[in-house]
Amino acid sequence: MSMNTQGRPTRADGAALSDTPTFTGNKALQIEEALSFEIGDVARTGVDLAEPTGGAHRLGGLHRDSDIGLPGLTEPETMRHFVRLSQKNFAIDMGPFPLGSCTMKHNPRLNEKVARLPGFGDLHPLAPQSAVQGALELIDRLAFWLKELTGMPAVAMSPKAGAHGELCGMMAIKSALDARGEGSKRTRVLAPESAHGTNPATAVQCGFTVEPIPADSTGRVDLGALKEKLSDDIAGIMVTNPNTCGLFERDIRAIADAVHEAGGYFYCDGANFNAIAGKVRPGDLGIDAMHINLHKTFSTPHGGGGPGSGPTVLSDALAPFAPVPYVVHENGVFHLVETRRAAKAETSGADSMGRLTAFHGQMGMFVRALAYMMSHGVDGVRQAAEDAVLNANYVLARLKTEMTPAFDGFCMHEALFDDRFLEGTGVETIDFAKAMIDEGYHPMTMYFPLVVHGAMLIEPTESESKRELDLFCNALLSLAKRAKAGEVEPFKAAPIYAPRRRLDETAAARNPVLKWRPEAQAAE
Repeated sequence: MSMNTQGRPTRADGAALSDTPTFTGNKALQIEEALSFEIGDVARTGVDLAEPTGGAHRLGGLHRDSDIGLPGLTEPETMRHFVRLSQKNFAIDMGPFPLGSCTMKHNPRLNEKVARLPGFGDLHPLAPQSAVQGALELIDRLAFWLKELTGMPAVAMSPKAGAHGELCGMMAIKSALDARGEGSKRTRVLAPESAHGTNPATAVQCGFTVEPIPADSTGRVDLGALKEKLSDDIAGIMVTNPNTCGLFERDIRAIADAVHEAGGYFYCDGANFNAIAGKVRPGDLGIDAMHINLHKTFSTPHGGGGPGSGPTVLSDALAPFAPVPYVVHENGVFHLVETRRAAKAETSGADSMGRLTAFHGQMGMFVRALAYMMSHGVDGVRQAAEDAVLNANYVLARLKTEMTPAFDGFCMHEALFDDRFLEGTGVETIDFAKAMIDEGYHPMTMYFPLVVHGAMLIEPTESESKRELDLFCNALLSLAKRAKAGEVEPFKAAPIYAPRRRLDETAAARNPVLKWRPEAQAAE
């Protein structure tokens, strides 16, 4: 058995040994698990219910006239099935989740406890406002701190995800341009080539055309190229800061001034606000709108758990066009402004964009985010950002001895590598990622951002200790050395120890099997 530098067994002495079949398909504690349709039987069930009697169907002729076809399992079978499935998923509670651009940080259990308190966990969205004063106060308090942290005068709380927050910001820009009488004239939006894919999609959804801005040699927006694209038909710009390469846009203030001088607005993608929260106020940088991923900056990893939430802060120029509903505190009572007419009266004539969603955002995420803020305090939120940047730069410093950073210098909250260190080895980025699975790690974000060839984007967050980071870095350094030493076959075979081996991902994407059929199973 080979050992790594920590003395932890990582692989069998031979692939043949690791592939030795067993009668059950189990491998010690790695229990094989079939589909529920293969385990269960549609002719039986784990409960006995009497046949319904009397009463006419009240579904307008849409009642079911055949069996639903769901498999029947006993309670132990059902429990074991889902427990076994859960054990096949990697989770933040099992180890570091280094996905760059995703911020999979630890979710403090205090947040979950608070979110389940009576009065929060059992709220109903149609409850009368007089019965939910505490919930409205919580939303108002959270909104206050979001405005404080960003230096912005207004925030729309209802957007339910990052892309929804982008839509809110760009719709506010569209509304402001229409109010100026320039909605039909200003139709172009600029976006860096490294922008999140939702950015141009959101702009197009709002009726704008999108033009890319190239990056300079340092991985940041090329200011000269940006200024060349400015004209009187510019509606605005969408910039992520820190950007998708994990770098702070040093010219951010100059970018804002140039766009404003041209008559446009500045939308900032706040997906990476967790790197600067408590350190930099976006309002001081000239930003007009920015969404905040509560599920990234203020905990609750979104990849395996709760819903997203994307409140959008707005500048003085855009605040009058904020969507409804929003909370107002008057004479000791909290209430919601719920119509465009009421919002227009509140803002002395400015026309709200109206509703973005049926209710008022993600209440569970609001509770978790405020619990996170209050338990950390202003200094703790600032330290979380500082530690995230520190951890990323530690990873960058450790790994650059064997791997190749995409850009020179320090990074912010995530470290970006390209695939130059794999040149001539026969090992590709995807092979490197699959080999990480055998080492017990979820791969980092691969092949993104697209502006970097063979990209590997690592975001350790502030959640990880030095011991965890050292183990992670040593594993990656070991893989890099093995690739350079010519060990191609293990990389191409990886993952060996995963519950399922490597798929033909191209074939799976082009010809997905979306429905289980007994006859197809029998034919195989």
